[in-house]
Amino acid sequence: MANTSEASAEDRGKSKQISALRGLSPFIKPYRLQVLLTLLALTATAALSLILPIAVRRVVDGFTNGETHLLDQYFGAAILVAALLAVGTGLRYFLVTRLGERIVADMRKAVFARVISLSPEFYEKTLTGEVLSRITTDTTIIQSVIGSSLSVALRNVLMFMGGMVLMLFTSAKLTGLVLLIVPGVLIPIIVLGRRLRKLSRENQDWIAASSGAASEALLAVGTVQAYTHETRTTAQFDDVTEKAFGAAAKRIFTRAIMTVIVIFLIFSGVVGVLWIGTRDVQAELMSTGELVQFVIYAIMVAGAVGALSEIWSELQRAAGATERLIELLETEDQVNDPIAPKTFGARARGDIRFNDVTFHYPSRPDTAALKDLQLDVKSGETVALVGPSGAGKSTILQLLLRFYDPDQGQVMLDGFDLTEMTRADFRQHIALVAQDPVIFAGSAMDNIRFGRPGASDQDVVDAAKAAAAHDFLMALPEQYNSELGERGVMLSGGQKQRIAIARAILRDAPVLLLDEATSALDAESERAVQGAIDDLAKDRTTLIVAHRLATVKKADRIVVFEEGGIVAQGTHEELVKEGGLYARLAKLQFTAEV
Repeated sequence: MANTSEASAEDRGKSKQISALRGLSPFIKPYRLQVLLTLLALTATAALSLILPIAVRRVVDGFTNGETHLLDQYFGAAILVAALLAVGTGLRYFLVTRLGERIVADMRKAVFARVISLSPEFYEKTLTGEVLSRITTDTTIIQSVIGSSLSVALRNVLMFMGGMVLMLFTSAKLTGLVLLIVPGVLIPIIVLGRRLRKLSRENQDWIAASSGAASEALLAVGTVQAYTHETRTTAQFDDVTEKAFGAAAKRIFTRAIMTVIVIFLIFSGVVGVLWIGTRDVQAELMSTGELVQFVIYAIMVAGAVGALSEIWSELQRAAGATERLIELLETEDQVNDPIAPKTFGARARGDIRFNDVTFHYPSRPDTAALKDLQLDVKSGETVALVGPSGAGKSTILQLLLRFYDPDQGQVMLDGFDLTEMTRADFRQHIALVAQDPVIFAGSAMDNIRFGRPGASDQDVVDAAKAAAAHDFLMALPEQYNSELGERGVMLSGGQKQRIAIARAILRDAPVLLLDEATSALDAESERAVQGAIDDLAKDRTTLIVAHRLATVKKADRIVVFEEGGIVAQGTHEELVKEGGLYARLAKLQFTAEV
């Protein structure tokens, strides 16, 4: 875990400009009308806010000039403006907050749809927890900005521009003095803003690394505890979390310094202008009401600039978050569907061919998992793949599912190169039972029905009976509707395997892939499940990665792998008689049954 965090640290200083927020435009475009209504509400509320100082000027000058008979009208107008401002602000809040939630929901769906379709190569290099952090933490930052900060920023831009124009009409002289302050305010915003952008990206990356470390440890909590690694694992997590805090502390300190500088410059400038304005009132160069109006506008403009300086750092964070999410959306997958795919006529026959296939895993580019492999499996044939660990057996299944593409050669199904078809098309003709069965946090019924979502309850029960899972499922508190817990924590290893086998039986696919499918079963369960597998394998092309003799002996053909190539093939009796690697494996692993 620590190595992953250190490796990713190299990119922490890299960040794009605020223009990275343009990556949100595809998600905003579908809601143009809502954006337009939001902008209208923003403009209206800003305009109403800018009208209030004029009413105040009228009231002040009314008192000064003795025009008390007009005061009721001025106060009435002020209340009307306040009412309209309240309604406009409420409408603006509703529209912009809803828009933010809608856009973030769309982003989360788009990012999840992308990462769930990426080939396993992506997850060799990226921790699942980091991906989840981007989907949750980064989108939350974007939601906060779109649903709050962005509208506040736009409103303050309008207030700044409108306030400056009205200040100019109120007093050109004082406005000129105010403009002298602006460069002094903008310089720290620009200079410190760059540092904020860098620190925001660094902070978000460390948060993602922290999430990745936690996810990895929690998914393996049993192993962590069994090896008494709680303290070491906690220390590693603490280290990454402290680095995330350190980056956040730097970001907060930089933002605080920028806020201090900007607010001091703004309000000291306002005080200076007020002092000059007071002298102009004494000299009767302007009325008291005009000075009050100018001061209110000056405070509005100063408040707008101060708010923008704070919101700027939020926009920087959102830019970093957007950049990281767009990286996921634009991640290039090494396995892609063709533009003009070919399709099966109906149900696949199940003829499989590996034609001169060579393959290296991306994480191990110097070691060939398969070398110049030639393998043909006829429709309906049951072929067992045996050999030492790392010989390339499971790689056959990975390539047949097209989790990876071979470096050279072709993997073919019914004469079609898999790269000529969409993955969804040919995978629907394949059922997989993995060595480490995946159980989802749902009911037993839902887990088995995962194999064929449209299956009836009776179909699910029949599949469970065929997989010798029915009895233990009926013994659960709510039987088939019992929740199995995250990753099937409520089940034993053998029970998980039987659920996975029932799922494959329910799928009823012409090609069946078994990766050590009976490895976690006791002898009695294995005998029951093996009978179900034998029935399931009839009239299906079956590839079995196994060491258990009970499975291997019944195969039509056994293919022996060593160092990524085929060294022998034949029936169990033929290979034992022949001697060689298979005979040695049989003697070592299956002595009791040989």
